[in-house]
Amino acid sequence: GGWLSQWGFHDFAGSGGQSFGAFIPKGLTLELEGDSNDYFGKGLSGGKLIVYSPAKAKYKADENIIIGNVALFGATSGKAFIAGVAGERFCVRNSGGCAVILGKTSKNFAAGMSGGIAYVLDEESDLYTKLNKSLVGFSKVTVSEDIQQLKSLIEEHTSLTGSVRGKEILDNFDEYLPKFKKIIPHEYARMLKSINKFEADGMSHEEAKIEAFYANIK
Repeated sequence: GGWLSQWGFHDFAGSGGQSFGAFIPKGLTLELEGDSNDYFGKGLSGGKLIVYSPAKAKYKADENIIIGNVALFGATSGKAFIAGVAGERFCVRNSGGCAVILGKTSKNFAAGMSGGIAYVLDEESDLYTKLNKSLVGFSKVTVSEDIQQLKSLIEEHTSLTGSVRGKEILDNFDEYLPKFKKIIPHEYARMLKSINKFEADGMSHEEAKIEAFYANIK
């Protein structure tokens, strides 16, 4: 159960079942203290999803699955903060968003990623073995804008979910930063480079995106 306020906030406890938070629009926030099944956040369309383990839980959040398979499939906009482990094919069709992963990843990570960026905490230095390097590139996080984006997302995640893992990283950010990898599809990287070039030539952002599109399909 939960309650809906005039500000569009809905608070739940327990099991969210299938397709929790599917297609929710901008202005609506769903907070779940518990777990959810497959297709969590399917078609997310601008809303915000927050999920974390119950305070009385005896297990470690970063060692237990609280979100099922194929989470955020078809999501187009919005934010989701999950303090726990997600199942297979998480965010499998990312085409323009930004994902931050503070835990382990499985094989074929980013296999369906056609756009967007992922920041992954690669503590075992083995992420490169799980990537299709013909589709995506990976590097350390060194650009100031990227560092700020990464840190601000971890701060928001920790504030909303009470993540112990997130707090540990923030308290020792300089130590953890070199362990993060930035993942970006090759084609998306080329598109961003083209957009920046056209903007530098004096075009508006929208004009630059159109010109970059045509330049990259030739």
